[in-house]
Amino acid sequence: MRAVCVLGTGLIGGSLMRAAARAGREVWGTAASEATAAAAVADGFDVGTDTDAALTRAAEADALVVVAVPLTALEPVLRRVDAVAPTCRLTDAVSVKVAVADAVAEFAPRARYVGGHPMAGTTESGWAAGDADLFNEAAWVVAADDGLDLDVWRDVAELAWACGARVVPAAIDEHDIAVARISHLPHLFAAVLASVGAGEQGDDLALALSAGSFADGTRVAGTRPELVLAMCEGNRASLLAAVDDALGRLGAMRGALASTGGLAATVRAGHEARMRWASTREPLELPVALDGENVLAELRELGRRGDVVGKA
Repeated sequence: MRAVCVLGTGLIGGSLMRAAARAGREVWGTAASEATAAAAVADGFDVGTDTDAALTRAAEADALVVVAVPLTALEPVLRRVDAVAPTCRLTDAVSVKVAVADAVAEFAPRARYVGGHPMAGTTESGWAAGDADLFNEAAWVVAADDGLDLDVWRDVAELAWACGARVVPAAIDEHDIAVARISHLPHLFAAVLASVGAGEQGDDLALALSAGSFADGTRVAGTRPELVLAMCEGNRASLLAAVDDALGRLGAMRGALASTGGLAATVRAGHEARMRWASTREPLELPVALDGENVLAELRELGRRGDVVGKA
C-alpha cells in the first residue's frame, strides 16, 4: 500500500489521515499551526509544521501527496511541492477542480497530478472535528480528463476505497458544474434562508417557532464563512449559472403565486427531483480495468450515468 502525505490537517485532511491509518497506510502530514500539530501528535499521528520535511519524505518514499488546504491557501503549498518534490504523485481534496488544475499547471507543473474531491463534510472544522468514518459510502470524485497518469489515478482511487468511499470519475469542468448545483448553491440558499428567517434584529418570533425544515435548510449556514467563500468564489462561473437557473425557477414560482396563488408546478417538480435523488443513493458499482486507449473516456461516461468505479 502506498504511503500518504497529507498537507493540511483540518476536517478533511485530518479525517483522511485517520481513515488511511486505520486502513493500514503509513501516513504523515503537516498543519498550519503548532497547536494543530500538537493536537494531532497527542492523538498519535505524525504531524508537524515543516512542509519541506514532509515533502522530502514523500519524495523519498514515492508517497501520494494529498493537498487538503482551502483554495485560497493553495499557491504557497504548490510552490513548495515544486521546489521539494517536483515530480511527486499529487492529488487534492479541494471542492473545485478547474481552479486547482490551473494552479497546479502554473505552480507545480511537473507533478503527476490527478484531482480528487471527497464529497463529505460537516459544519465543524479543524483537527478535532476529524473522523475516520467521514468518508464511509461518500462519493469521492477522481478526475478523469484525457492525458492523466493512470498509475496515479489508481493511487487516488485506491486511497478513496481505503477510506470507505465510492469512486466517481468525472471531467473537472463537469465536476465544477455539478458541485455548483448540489453543494455551492445550497450554501448560498442556506445563507439567504437563515437571513430571511432571522428577520429584523430584536424580533425572534420566527426563530423561536422554527423546527426541522428551517434547521435542515440552514444547516450548512453554520459553516465557517471563510470556507464557504473560498469554495463558492472559487467556482464563480459555474455557480453563476446555477444561481441564474435558481432565480428563473424562483421567478416563475413567484409569478404563479402572485397571479393564481398556485404553487403546484414548483412543489411537484421539487418532489420529483428529490425522489430522483433518493434513487441514486445505491449506484451501480462497476469494475474497470485501467488499460486501453479510451479508458478515461469510459470512466467519464460511467460517472455521468451516476455509477461508481469498483475495484477490478
